[in-house]
Amino acid sequence: MSLSRALPGAPDPTLDLGGRTALVTGAAGGIGRACALRLAAAGAKVRAVDRDDAGLAALAEAAAGLPGTVEPRLLDLTDLDAAEHAAAGTDVLVNNAGLQLVRPIEEFPPDVFHTVLTVMLEAPFRLIRGALPHMYGQGWGRIVNVSSVHGLRASAYKSAYVAAKHGMEGLSKTAALEGAAHGVTSNCVNPGYVRTPLVERQLADQAKAHGIPEERVLTEVLLQDSALKRLIEPEEVAEAVAYLCGPRASFMTGTSLVLDGGWTAH
Repeated sequence: MSLSRALPGAPDPTLDLGGRTALVTGAAGGIGRACALRLAAAGAKVRAVDRDDAGLAALAEAAAGLPGTVEPRLLDLTDLDAAEHAAAGTDVLVNNAGLQLVRPIEEFPPDVFHTVLTVMLEAPFRLIRGALPHMYGQGWGRIVNVSSVHGLRASAYKSAYVAAKHGMEGLSKTAALEGAAHGVTSNCVNPGYVRTPLVERQLADQAKAHGIPEERVLTEVLLQDSALKRLIEPEEVAEAVAYLCGPRASFMTGTSLVLDGGWTAH
């Protein structure tokens, strides 16, 4: 079994988002950073939304020289009115921001549960709401919701995250049905465990919850149900997001593009 880093293939050179404005949430790191860079590489003008000022600055520096641009925008997604306003005028919306806490339900702090659902479900609703008038007006739009294998399957000790991701699946399908007549598609991308700081921060919590040493968490918990015994890279997820924005996916809507290494094949 190999847990080595995989090198994604070359990005699709035919994707052209020149003249399009994209918004990516959680853009300062992990999947969001990879998505922002990928869409900028395709020529998009990317509004990179996060509350991590230093991470956004590093992203903008990394994007220098790409065909498109990255515009850092500080935003806390618990400010729902600001989130909706930020999405106005966007052609592509990537709802990616997320947070995680691993606790049994009886020990899960209610305020954290509320915050997780606010950031990962209510904010995407408000962002979609803010983006749709422009998308409908021009007869074209792409909504990509970065869900998870946990949008399709549950895991113990992740009540808030699983609830939010399951809700996102339903929101995405509803947006697909409403947007179809207006040239707007809405889909989810569902990765398994991705090599990101969010996953790395889970190791200690998972070790405590399962009563095992931290060094055993990756193989015995995170990758236990995955046929492919490795983490997926952020760039692999970003390429799937980019695909859903391109012409080859114009008939895909209301569905979930699963990148789970065979998890749901069980």
